[in-house]
Amino acid sequence: MQLSRYLERIAYNGPLNVDLETLNGIHQHHLRAISYENLDVQLGIPLTTNVQAAYHKIVALGRGGWCYEMNGVMGWALEEIGFDIMRISAGVNRNERGDAVVGSHLVLLTELDQPYLVDVGFGDGFLLPVPLKEEEFSERGFDFKLEHLTDGYWRLHNHQFGGAPNFDFKTEPADESQLETVCQSLQTVEHSPFVMTLIAQRFVQDGYEVQVGCTGRKITSRGIETKVLNSAEALQQRLQNAFEINVPAVTALWPKVLKRHQALFPDNTD
Repeated sequence: MQLSRYLERIAYNGPLNVDLETLNGIHQHHLRAISYENLDVQLGIPLTTNVQAAYHKIVALGRGGWCYEMNGVMGWALEEIGFDIMRISAGVNRNERGDAVVGSHLVLLTELDQPYLVDVGFGDGFLLPVPLKEEEFSERGFDFKLEHLTDGYWRLHNHQFGGAPNFDFKTEPADESQLETVCQSLQTVEHSPFVMTLIAQRFVQDGYEVQVGCTGRKITSRGIETKVLNSAEALQQRLQNAFEINVPAVTALWPKVLKRHQALFPDNTD
């Protein structure tokens, strides 16, 4: 793995110091250059938490990835620069689903003048690293909140249009075997949202581009514009144009994608 190739992939040519300027720069360049996506899960291609495999997919093949891949690769790159990075097991929507979801999200923590939460794997979350302190904060017109819970967990509340409402984490190193176990479960268990639904998300200038199954969304602080796709070719073109994902095999997923859409919205399909 080569740091220079990763930096080229995210179009970053700024300073490489262990400071907030570099952290901010790499974080936002990664999010603007690489899409969150679960196409391999949809296609039945096995994934792991292995960073080398994620590097090959994201850097060498020019693909996107999900949290284990996105934060895995960026965490490695930050360590190469000299940052002290802690990998952390987080749980999405733990407030409703309980501790069983811990490990469903990988986030990072680093210490500079204060601890910073680092996360390029939430799809439609924050653009810049977040100081680890209780506060409400806004970015690009989207409102977030970081809360310290009484049970020792921290909770990151996503903005009102976010695909997932929140995730919880503790400031302790991840149990890597737990991460791997949950990673495998999320791509194989029938009721996993990643198995059920095609997802792609991308940071753009004024918000996010999102694809959930047949439904495309442009999300800004003013609201959501929605367009429902009607063919395999339209899906493939949408992924190429909006997310820079070029996977011809995605057309084979159309019957599954359409069936899921019809199940969710029986009155809005032809």
